[in-house]
Amino acid sequence: MRLKSLFALSFALLFGLCNTLGAAEIQSAFRIGIAPHTSARVILEMYQPLRVYLEKALGRPVEIVTAGDFTEYARRGIQQQYDLAVTTGHQARLFETDAAYLPLLTYRTDFKAVLLVASSSSYREPRDLANTTVIGLSPASLVTIWGQHWLHRNSVANVNIRYVSASDSVAQLVLNGEGSAGMTSLANYQNLQPAVRDRLRILSESLPLAGRVYLLNKRHAAIKDKVISLLWAFAETPEAQQYFQKYKLDGYRKLDPRELVEMTPYANEVRQALKQSK
Repeated sequence: MRLKSLFALSFALLFGLCNTLGAAEIQSAFRIGIAPHTSARVILEMYQPLRVYLEKALGRPVEIVTAGDFTEYARRGIQQQYDLAVTTGHQARLFETDAAYLPLLTYRTDFKAVLLVASSSSYREPRDLANTTVIGLSPASLVTIWGQHWLHRNSVANVNIRYVSASDSVAQLVLNGEGSAGMTSLANYQNLQPAVRDRLRILSESLPLAGRVYLLNKRHAAIKDKVISLLWAFAETPEAQQYFQKYKLDGYRKLDPRELVEMTPYANEVRQALKQSK
């Protein structure tokens, strides 16, 4: 009888421990969703300092996650899969309006889209791209939307848009002759390996657009001020300073609400892309 009682007690303790661990696992992972502006490997490397800092400050595991392309990233964001999202202004506007994410801050450096061609190519004017293939990221990418608008404004006829998953792929495909031009961000162009970057030139460059914006999921509204304070504190660390310098981001700055409002037409195109991809 005593043995049975001990067994029952041990089982109850083990069952309770498993339940506790299960609940902790469900509640503990704070997911930072980064828009897939480059390869997953580079994204993990870029945001490792922030992950480590927030994990210590929040006292819980922090994960860096991304998606296969911008369209899938937008879909997951709308589905509330990110606790903290970092994405370009047009998707930030969509997350704000359609999923009640809370905009926090952005980077100081201007975000621009560029159209790249091989430096040795004969492409000099918009009309030179007629009847060619132009490489872009997914239809929900800001640089791709800007590039498609640029082609339309310049009446470039009969262009085939080929979508790929990462900006470094855009550069390589252009250099391999698989596209006349490629759409990417100025920052990603600048961060290419010199041996690759030096073989490319910018055919056209956008005006400044709302760049990568940090947004907090609405379920964490109660700790919004705390998260903002932690981001500003992180910005003062040597690791953050090195990160800002390496990727030419120049630190954080406050976000003017009008910046996202101005991205509404671009956000509408993402919404349409999501509908078409179902």
